[in-house]
Amino acid sequence: MSVNQSAPPVPPFGQNQPVYPGYHPASYGGQPGPAVPASPYGAYNGPVPGYQQTPPQGVPRAPPSSGAPPASMQAPCGQTTYGQFGQGDIQNGPSSTAQMQRLQGSQQFGPPLAPVVSQPAVLQPYGPPPTSTQVTAQLAGMQISGAVSHAPPSSVLGYGPPTSLASASGSFPNSGPYGSYPQSQAPPLSQAQGHPGVQPPLRSAPPLASSFTSPASGGPRMPSMTGPLPPGQGFGSLPVSQPNHVSSTPSHALPPGTQMTGPPGTQMTGPPVPPPSMHSPQQAGYQLQQNGSFGPARGPQPNYESPYPGAPTFGSQPGPPQPLPPKRLDPDAIPSPIQVIEDDRNNRGSEPFVTGVRGQVPPLVTTNFLVKDQGNASPRYIRCTSYNIPCTSDMAKQAQVPLAAVIKPLARLPPEEASPYVVDHGEAGPLRCNRCKAYMCPLMTFIEGGRRFQCSFCSCVNDVPPQYFQHLDHTGKRVDAYDRPELSLGSYEFLATVDYCKNNKFPSPPAFIFMIDVSYNAIRTGLVRLLCEELKSLLDYLPREGGAEESAIRVGFVTYNKVLHFYNVKSSLAQPQMMVVSDVADMFVPLLDGFLVNVRESRAVITSLLDKIPEMFADTRETETVFAPVIQAGMEALKAAECAGKLFLFHTSLPIAEAPGKLKNRDDRKLINTDKEKTLFQPQTGTYQTLAKDCVAQGCCVDLFLFPNQYVDVATLSVVPQLTGGSVYKYACFQVENDQERFLSDLRRDVQKVVGFDAVMRVRTSTGIRAVDFFGAFYMSNTTDVELAGLDEDKTVAVEFKHDDRLSEESGALLQCALLYTSCAGQRRLRIHNLALNCCTQLADLYRNCETDTLINYMAKFAYRGVVNSPVKTVRDTLITQCAQILACYRKNCASPSSAGQLILPECMKLLPVYLNCVLKSDVLQPGAEVTTDDRAYVRQLVSSMDVAETNVFFYPRLLPLTKSPIDSTSEPPAVRASEERLSSGDIYLLENGLNLFVWVGASVQQGVVQSLFNVSSFSQITSGLSVLPVLDNPLSRKVRGLIDSLRAQRMRYMKLIVVKQEDKLEMLFKHFLVEDKSLSGGASYVDFLCHMHKEIRQLLS
Repeated sequence: MSVNQSAPPVPPFGQNQPVYPGYHPASYGGQPGPAVPASPYGAYNGPVPGYQQTPPQGVPRAPPSSGAPPASMQAPCGQTTYGQFGQGDIQNGPSSTAQMQRLQGSQQFGPPLAPVVSQPAVLQPYGPPPTSTQVTAQLAGMQISGAVSHAPPSSVLGYGPPTSLASASGSFPNSGPYGSYPQSQAPPLSQAQGHPGVQPPLRSAPPLASSFTSPASGGPRMPSMTGPLPPGQGFGSLPVSQPNHVSSTPSHALPPGTQMTGPPGTQMTGPPVPPPSMHSPQQAGYQLQQNGSFGPARGPQPNYESPYPGAPTFGSQPGPPQPLPPKRLDPDAIPSPIQVIEDDRNNRGSEPFVTGVRGQVPPLVTTNFLVKDQGNASPRYIRCTSYNIPCTSDMAKQAQVPLAAVIKPLARLPPEEASPYVVDHGEAGPLRCNRCKAYMCPLMTFIEGGRRFQCSFCSCVNDVPPQYFQHLDHTGKRVDAYDRPELSLGSYEFLATVDYCKNNKFPSPPAFIFMIDVSYNAIRTGLVRLLCEELKSLLDYLPREGGAEESAIRVGFVTYNKVLHFYNVKSSLAQPQMMVVSDVADMFVPLLDGFLVNVRESRAVITSLLDKIPEMFADTRETETVFAPVIQAGMEALKAAECAGKLFLFHTSLPIAEAPGKLKNRDDRKLINTDKEKTLFQPQTGTYQTLAKDCVAQGCCVDLFLFPNQYVDVATLSVVPQLTGGSVYKYACFQVENDQERFLSDLRRDVQKVVGFDAVMRVRTSTGIRAVDFFGAFYMSNTTDVELAGLDEDKTVAVEFKHDDRLSEESGALLQCALLYTSCAGQRRLRIHNLALNCCTQLADLYRNCETDTLINYMAKFAYRGVVNSPVKTVRDTLITQCAQILACYRKNCASPSSAGQLILPECMKLLPVYLNCVLKSDVLQPGAEVTTDDRAYVRQLVSSMDVAETNVFFYPRLLPLTKSPIDSTSEPPAVRASEERLSSGDIYLLENGLNLFVWVGASVQQGVVQSLFNVSSFSQITSGLSVLPVLDNPLSRKVRGLIDSLRAQRMRYMKLIVVKQEDKLEMLFKHFLVEDKSLSGGASYVDFLCHMHKEIRQLLS
């Protein structure tokens, strides 16, 4: 049980979740689900034997190439570890040349007269207002004649057993991985060309659901067929436009005798069908984009062919069958992260986001937007998985959508937005509710002429102190409401009184202690010399309050190997003095006066010390190090100085010297995929948890910089940084020439960023819900208070909520996050963030107001914490089951009746499958052969405190073509989907995921481009693995280097550049981040995972 796990995860791993009666999980654990055909593939997402070893007949497919390299192909030291790279940002793919158009009126199709061998999938909007998108397997070229019955009433959902049109209605035959199509043939997907003159959509009517039908297996395609529709039955895979609620309006059927013919430009015969009355005539034509969203058409993506030339013709004379090579499901026909991001930027990037309205869903994290605080906290501080919470716990259990908030209390704001105002109420301190202790905020209601206020969290009525009294206006609002930040803004700060301080005493300014490993490894690599040189200048940039001339933070220095060396750098000394403590079992600080000093006063002595350290230890042969006693010493020094602070530890090897916290090498790859795999993520010894607890009590935060050449047990060494709110940085196989820029950049940012010390955070909620679980880098000694020895501007805390009573739609649900902390100047403050959410009695309202990016952030943290106590396979299965239940609940309760063969996704969750697949394929849950145990532990603790923007790009990396956009363009090039199919050998691409940066160079890139960027005359002369682009005076070089600089500035950590050439050994490393493709470690491709999700959902519904 992890320390901060206050309540067991619900539902527990591996337990059946009884949302749908009689449901048994799919055949993951050996129990087959009901009535599912047997299939010849292994456990889901495990390595699939023979998946692509047999070359397919027909058109050959490229071999699987995304994924990590096998063990035998490891890249050189320093290029394959997480020290250099990580995972994901989101953006979208190309439009294929054939765009989907909306045909007037509804269309229904009859079954064919001839047997269907191959059915190209078609995207087609249909029916009432275009509120959903669909990919449907449908018969190519048909005529419609005869009467068409109305759709069944909305209350009846036709989820029966599959009809005889099994493949068309999307059942999964015994074939291919995930049971979607035979290995030798993938289904074709045609895109119908609509008639000209289609209008772009209105923004007021966004699509609300996306639906797809599984494609049928391949074979010859019949050019056209005719046939009546059997009475009372719609075609098995009919595209149905899904509003986000069940509508009782019958679909508009074609009158008897109407025929529809299909080639672009042809007329539809028969009387015109009037559009449904619920939307205006000019909305009649919506163009459906390839990702399943309506909107203006995007131009064709260069270097990406459309599925095949020509569109099916409807109503033409039957001709001889024309066999086409089988094709797999067109990736352009499934929801595209890039398109969704681009649409959100276009629709919501220009207007400021005003927070005055309750329950508004903010723009995506990938959109640049301004925030105007008008009473609710900015989404930069708090993002929720849903902004409309179910009124009852039964509803919440049925939907299975986790109710969670990701809170970043000290988030850095862009320069255009004002920092939270500081409110000083003097000795009286901030005004609070007497019962629940919530702080005064815009959500409180003043009554009785302003003499009392009613708490909106617990409904308690409180007296207003005389000094705070103010009259109310005619609306019941205080007349000074807009003069007081706490009555008009969502985020603000209070100055805390002495009652909020430890021992009822105002705190001293914090201190920084630099603790440097001077063992043989650290000296040999040049690390110690580099670090000491950097600290001379870096100490001038310690964080300071607003307009202060100099920082109030004091500094101290320790060096260590098997013993510890403390330095007296008192300003009155001519030379620094060294004191050695060799009794590491009973650690104490040998000096008080002169250890922690003001930088300006002791500048000369500090400089002298930093010059001497590399010389003093230049000839060391000591290879063993200690670790726990070093942290103990730093904590004792802060305790003696009666202040909070931060330790910066620079450490190189496994601490094997005799001392408390001694570790042994327990790295064992044989444990992967066994029940004992979880031990790899658990600390070896309890020493570090005890030490962390003491550090938190003292307000001692630890930031750890690791420079390992081999296994150092990150899982154990990161315990103290993790529990004290600190950070871990890892530079495997550190070499000054290659890694200097990255290390120094990270160090500068880490030392300079804003930090709150000795912090306690509490999340209060209105009656009906409560915070039950917390995720992040912190310690909890009780069930409500999140204790953080340090909290910086990058750290987030994820909070899960559960119902404990019924909520009401009128009053909504309220959250208040209060953070008590000591600022860099030693001032005790309270930062308050308030957020009001809506409540709903209809599931459709919940699904309409979810935010997938936040949902994935929460689910990744939940899963990554789960691997410490449960087998990784159980954790993965739990994620898949929960996702299937979320989508099945939507299908069952919110989508209009349609064929079971369609996969229908809520509009705002249509990217849930692709993102979840990225989490499942990540190195923590499915490691490749080259991923070390330390890498996995490192990434696991890193993700635990990432914000939503960071997890977004980490799990779905951004892939930017560098040579497609005009050279003089100053804007960022539009991204493409993270798949090998999007790479063209004539282009150069940049891939970034917040930790790594790759430049991929195609083998056929023009010679002039190679010369402009790399200053060599041909592709073969480019150095693979290059980590710096030459500084050349030409437009392309300036543009690419400028883009790299701007991407690095957006991210929390410096991304080291690696240049990768096509067909080079490093390319395997690069392809690991092309997350839409199948990975070598057995991870499914996006298309396969979507088919698998569909199968899971159908099992739940049957």
